[in-house]
Amino acid sequence: MLALDAAFGHVWAKRETHLVRDLLGTSSGDKIAPRPDGGTTEYSRRSRCGTAKAAALWITTRSPKMSTMPVLEGGCACGELRYRLTSAPMFVHCCHCLNCQRQTGSAFVINMLIEASRVELLAGNPTAVRVPRDEGRLHRIFRCPTCQIAVWSEYSGRSEVLFVRAATLDDPARISPDVHIYTRSKLPWIALPASVPAYAEYYDTEALWPAESLARRKALLG
Repeated sequence: MLALDAAFGHVWAKRETHLVRDLLGTSSGDKIAPRPDGGTTEYSRRSRCGTAKAAALWITTRSPKMSTMPVLEGGCACGELRYRLTSAPMFVHCCHCLNCQRQTGSAFVINMLIEASRVELLAGNPTAVRVPRDEGRLHRIFRCPTCQIAVWSEYSGRSEVLFVRAATLDDPARISPDVHIYTRSKLPWIALPASVPAYAEYYDTEALWPAESLARRKALLG
């Protein structure tokens, strides 16, 4: 999610959240420092595996300047299906699980987690396809009815949250993962960046998501 906010007309034109370094033996607590442009820089520690020893320093910079760049848009291969994100995603996954590998025919999938109400259909109407997963459950993948490109998914029957496939954006380079998950099945030739948290399976949402995203998630799911 590092390169997202320049693409959105939000109050924050720049919001950089990145892992800087491990802080061993440092007390917890957030610090907020004012910036010359009227924004703030927030320093916070988020546990990567539930222990103080694994705490890490995250820096979040916010600027009050408005962006003039357009929102992110994307679509299928044939052009029949078009969509627009009306805000930044809550979080961005790079998933290396076997299900995602099989369903995409690739090494991983990059999913933008966002409220369904913030995904605006500009053209077309995706078709939902029920797809089995290894554990026996089904989830729905939404595809263009003509070219069959998958644009997003629903998991666990929760239609309030969409997992939008970042590669269907007109400019996928604007998106970068916030976390790598299910790396236990990661293909061996993929080298993960040290600056992005990675987990053999899933992670603790409360420990990793930014406060703003947690608030959006709570408002959505309760």
